[in-house]
Amino acid sequence: MKNQSMSKSRLPALRRLSVGAMLCCAISAAPTVAMLLLPLQAQAAADDAALNFVGADIESVIKAVGHYTNITFVIDPRVKGTLTVVSEKPVTKSQAFALLTSALRLNGFAVVSGDGFAKVVPEAEAKLQASPTQIGMQPAAKGDQIISQIFHLNYESAANVVTVLRPLISPNNTVNANPGNNSVVVTDYADNVKRLAKIVAALDAPAVTDLDVIPVRYAIATDLAVMMNKLLDGSSGGGASGGDSGKVSVLADPRTNSLILRAPSQARANLAKSLIAKLDQPTQELGNVHVVYLKNAEATKLAQTLRSVVSGDTAQTNNSGSGTNSQNSSGSNSFNNNSSSSSSSTSGSGTGSSGPSNPLLTGNNNQQQQGGSGGSAGYIQADATTNTLIITAPESVYRNLRAVIDQLDVRRAQVYIESLIVEVTSDKAAEFGVQWAGASGNSDSGTRVGVLQSFTTGGTTNNLTSIYAGKGTVLPSNGFSFGLFNKTGLGFLAHALESDANANILSTPNMITLDNELATIRVGQNVPILTGQFTTTSGTNSNPFQTIDRKDVGLTLKVRPQISEGGTIKLAIYHETSSVDKSTLTAASGITLNNRVIENNVIADDGQIIVLGGLISDTVGDGNDKVPGLGSLPIIGNLFKYQSRSRTKTNLMVFLRPVVIRSKEQSISLATDRYDYMRDQQQNIAPPEGVLVKDLGQPVLPELKNGAPAGGGGIAAPVPPAPLPARLPGGAAIQPVPQPVQQ
Repeated sequence: MKNQSMSKSRLPALRRLSVGAMLCCAISAAPTVAMLLLPLQAQAAADDAALNFVGADIESVIKAVGHYTNITFVIDPRVKGTLTVVSEKPVTKSQAFALLTSALRLNGFAVVSGDGFAKVVPEAEAKLQASPTQIGMQPAAKGDQIISQIFHLNYESAANVVTVLRPLISPNNTVNANPGNNSVVVTDYADNVKRLAKIVAALDAPAVTDLDVIPVRYAIATDLAVMMNKLLDGSSGGGASGGDSGKVSVLADPRTNSLILRAPSQARANLAKSLIAKLDQPTQELGNVHVVYLKNAEATKLAQTLRSVVSGDTAQTNNSGSGTNSQNSSGSNSFNNNSSSSSSSTSGSGTGSSGPSNPLLTGNNNQQQQGGSGGSAGYIQADATTNTLIITAPESVYRNLRAVIDQLDVRRAQVYIESLIVEVTSDKAAEFGVQWAGASGNSDSGTRVGVLQSFTTGGTTNNLTSIYAGKGTVLPSNGFSFGLFNKTGLGFLAHALESDANANILSTPNMITLDNELATIRVGQNVPILTGQFTTTSGTNSNPFQTIDRKDVGLTLKVRPQISEGGTIKLAIYHETSSVDKSTLTAASGITLNNRVIENNVIADDGQIIVLGGLISDTVGDGNDKVPGLGSLPIIGNLFKYQSRSRTKTNLMVFLRPVVIRSKEQSISLATDRYDYMRDQQQNIAPPEGVLVKDLGQPVLPELKNGAPAGGGGIAAPVPPAPLPARLPGGAAIQPVPQPVQQ
C-alpha cells in the first residue's frame, strides 16, 4: 500500500483498512489483483476510503466491504466468480454498500437484507427470501437490494396495472395482482420499485370526466345508443387490450328515454354530445309507421303480446301463456308448444275500445297523441321472414311500445340438463324335481296298467307327459336332465337347474334448451307388434293376412325448465323407459312391453342434483309340487316332488341436474367439453396394430386448434372449463352461474 496523504489523527483508521485489504489479498487467487481502500484527501472524513478491486474474488470483495461497513454477509455457495469495484474518490460506508449491491446485480447476484445481516444469493432465488416488505406508494429502501412492495389501488384495476408493470420488472422477479382488495404486490430491486411507485401513482387516478345523462327528445334512446357506440368505436383508440377504460361508452335508459355517457376525456365527451345533438332531431317526413328489428324475441309471439297490451284484452294474453308449465285438472304436465296461430294478422283498437285504461296510451305529447291516424291507438304486425315488428301508431304511443319491446327483447338464458337413469336387476332361480312312469301289459290288446308321476312346475317343456308323447322331438328345457327310456314307457326323468342373471343399465341423456321451452330426447326402437291374423282358403291356395302395429320402445325424456329471478329452476318432467320382455319373444299371445313412467314438477337450485323417483322391488317365489304322503318322507321324499324357487330384485333410480347457462363463455365451454369427450372415445376404440391385417383407419373428430377443428369448422374459441365439484358421471364441466354448486 502507498499512503498519498496522511495525518497523525488518521493512523488508527488506516490500520483497520489495511488489515482488511491484506485479508482480501490473502484470500484472492488472482495474481494481478490490486485491492486498495485508501483515503485520497486529507480533508476527508475519518471513515472514508477508496475502493479498488479489479478482477478480485467475489467472496473476498464481500468480506472486505463487510469489514469496512460493519455488515455481516451470508454468502450462498452458488455465488462464485470475480468482481471489479473501483471508486475514484473516497466513499462512505453506505456508498460502499450501494456500490457492492450494484456490482453484484450486474453479475447476476442480489443482496437481501435481513435482521442484522445481509444475504447474497443468485438473482433468481432472491424473491423467495425473506426480503423487507413495505406498504404504500413511497418505498423507503433504496439501492439494488431486493424488497417487496404492496400498492393498494383506489381507482384503477389491479389486473390492468399488472399488465403495464410486468415488462418493467426484471425476468427473475415478480409482480402479481390481488383482485380481492384491488392491490398489486411487486418484488424487485429497491430503485426499480421506487420508479414503479411513481408509475402506479400516475395510473391510479380518478376518471377525467364523470358520467353524463343526456335526455333524448325526438329519437329513441336504445336506437341512438347502438348507433353512437358504432360511430365512436373507431375513434376511441382501436379497442386496446387493457380494457374499456379508454373507450367512449353510451348506454340507453328506456324508462326515461335518455343516454348515459362515459368518456375518458372532456374532448371525447364533447364529441359524443355534439353527435347526439345532431342525431336527436325531429323527422322531416310526416308518418307514423315504424319498423323494429328484434334481436332475441320471436316477432309473431311478441306481436300477439303487444296487441293484448294495447287492446287491453286479457283473453289473448291467457292464450299466449298457456305454453308455460302448468298442471291440468288430471294432474298431468302440459308440454304443448305454443305457436302463434295468426302470425301475420293485424289487429287494432280505437280510442273507444272497451277494457281497462292502458298507461301505454298516455303519451308525453298530448298534441301528437290526438293527431296522427285519427286517434287510433296503434296497429302491430309481425314479419316472420325478417323477424321484425311493423308498428303503426302516433309518436307518443310508439315510444311507450318501444320501451316495452326493449324490455321483452332480451337474450334468454338456457338450461343444460344432465339426467342419469340407473337400473340394476338381479334374477336368481333354482329348481329340482323327479318324474317317473311305468306301464305293463299287452300293447296289442290296448290294455295296460301303469303308474305316472308328472309335474308342471318346471314348465311344459319339463313335463313328463309332453316329453313321452313327443317321442324324442320334445326335449327338456335348460338345466341338467337325466332320464331312462324303454320300449314300454319312460322309467323316470330327473331335472335340476340353477340360474343367476344380473343386469346393470346406465343411461345419461343430456340436453340443452331455452328458458321455458320444451326439450325432448327420444332414443329407442320401433318394435312391430302383431295385433291380428287370419287365413282365407280358396281351393288349393291359401292367403294369410296379418295386421301389425308399431310402437316406440326405449327412452323418452321431456323437460320444460323455467328459471326464476332467485336462481331456482322449476322443471316439468316426463320420463318414460320401455323395453321388450325377452321371455315373451316366443309367446303365442305376443310380446310383453315393460314400461316405467315418471311425470312430475320439481324445483332445483342451479347445479343441484335431485332424485326424481325410482323403484326398489324384491320379489320371491317358491313352488313345491309333491305326491301326498310319499313327498313328505325325509330324503326319499325328494324323489316324489318338484321344487322351484326364484328371487328378483329391481333397483331403478332417476337423477337430474340442471345448470343455467347465461353467457357465451359457458356455452362454448360446454360444447368444447362434449367435443373433446367424443373425440377421446373415438380414439380409445382404435384397433390394435397388426402385421397381417392392414390398418384401414377410422373416422375421428379433428382436434380443436384455436377454437376450430383442424380441418375447418365453425366452433368458437373454447374457454377452459372450470372443474365442477358436484357433477353426474360423464357430465360436462360447466360452472353454474350465479348460484354455487350444491353439494
